[in-house]
Amino acid sequence: MLSKSQARAFFLGGTFLFSAIFVFLTIDSVRQNDTRTNAQNLTEDVLKGKEIWEKNNCMGCHTLLGEGAYYAPDLTKVVERRGVSWIDVFLDDPQAMFPGERKMVKYNFTKEEKGQVIAFLDWVGKIDANGWPPKPNIPVDSIATAVPSQTTANVVKVAQPEKFSQLCVACHAVGGKGGNVGPALDHVGSKFDADYLNRWLIDPQAIKPGTNMPKLPLSDTERKDIVTYLSALK
Repeated sequence: MLSKSQARAFFLGGTFLFSAIFVFLTIDSVRQNDTRTNAQNLTEDVLKGKEIWEKNNCMGCHTLLGEGAYYAPDLTKVVERRGVSWIDVFLDDPQAMFPGERKMVKYNFTKEEKGQVIAFLDWVGKIDANGWPPKPNIPVDSIATAVPSQTTANVVKVAQPEKFSQLCVACHAVGGKGGNVGPALDHVGSKFDADYLNRWLIDPQAIKPGTNMPKLPLSDTERKDIVTYLSALK
């Protein structure tokens, strides 16, 4: 048993010690803040994007750095995961990208506002958050090793178009690399001819009503390049 004086000394000593530790850790965190958040990259677009994020209460559904609601996906690393072009298209009409699956509001952002939101999300994604959010337990690469690919030669012959790597790989995989929302496209060239693929990219709903495939904003040249690439995957 401690005497009253010993208990008082123990209490005061513990309070002082842990208060000192708390103050030290606080000062250390503040000292590293600018470096770890890349404060030098806080451009006007990033600040405007944050204003749009707060004005539309995006954290009412999404999380950033573990803060926010868990109704919709965490967006801390969304630019790294999806890419700028995909997010730009998605913000135009979320429902069109995932018919019947997404309940995100269509905000009718201007091109400038979309750029500002993306700039803000890109800045957030580059914050040093000690590994947050954690990586998935099952790496995507392990799935690729389980599915042998027959398309390596075709990919070498026909380079993957930039627009395909920016948009299509978010949902589709080629050679085991890419998303798994839609079917893998390894042998799509042997299943469908160029005319069908072209008509499919122009308006997927016209070919298969109810499909989850969105109508992508592709120029004639971009669509032609993708069709040429897909036709080579046999």
